[in-house]
Amino acid sequence: MHYIDEGKGDPVVLLHGNPTWGFLYREVIAPLVSSGRRVVVPDMIGFGLSERPTREHAHSLDGHIANLTALMRQLGLERIALVCHDWGGPTGLSFAMSNQALVRALTVMSTWAWPLPPAEFHTRIFPWRMMHAPLVGPYLLGNHCALAGRGVYLSVVDREKFSSNASWAYEAVLPDPATRLLTWVWPRWIPLDENARAFERFEWLERQLSGSKLPTLIIWGREDEVFDPATFSNRFKQLLPHAEGPHLVTGRHFLQEDSGREIADLIRSFLDRLDAEEDGL
Repeated sequence: MHYIDEGKGDPVVLLHGNPTWGFLYREVIAPLVSSGRRVVVPDMIGFGLSERPTREHAHSLDGHIANLTALMRQLGLERIALVCHDWGGPTGLSFAMSNQALVRALTVMSTWAWPLPPAEFHTRIFPWRMMHAPLVGPYLLGNHCALAGRGVYLSVVDREKFSSNASWAYEAVLPDPATRLLTWVWPRWIPLDENARAFERFEWLERQLSGSKLPTLIIWGREDEVFDPATFSNRFKQLLPHAEGPHLVTGRHFLQEDSGREIADLIRSFLDRLDAEEDGL
């Protein structure tokens, strides 16, 4: 697993989803490091500069949780502030609920933590259920790089800037159908009915999270069409009524591409307030 590890202080771990990688957080890292924090940004197995297994069974939700847990333990991280986006939500929040003594705070952005429905978007025939189809999904997402290419492009606000500065980075690390396996395998772990293989995992996660007292920050892209803010950021607020926010920033689903520096400022301010509370100020 490739990861960035910069700075000193309490660790902030930035988690991405599908089909992105640590590059997504490039405007978030430096402001957090300059505020006196250690920033760790892993590329989940199958993405970015990490190893990309070409066997489907290597890409389960529980497998990704185990990979993240192994990295956190290998680095000996404590007092972790977890920043969870997209699939980084179920992955990071599952780690947090199983290792609460190691976690200091949570930030959730455009993600979810319950079984059904994940989002209205995921009930549509096109594009989502097509990704679950045995032949069409691998053809579109594997052969034609539909998610890492046009999928990310359509999920930012400033598409001209994205095309000029960033789109190459998401396509370059997934250069052929074999390396794109996870882009169509991981979505199949989103529960679409009660018989889904991850249904019980998400039931457990929602139940655990509803009892969490960890300080939490909610940030959302106001233009997000996958997890619309009116529904999903507010559901997190109901699940975690003590949470700060939701703070809405410019952004569709990949809001870091449009508002990276603003997101960094929100996280930095949130953690500064926790520091002050601990110091009794």
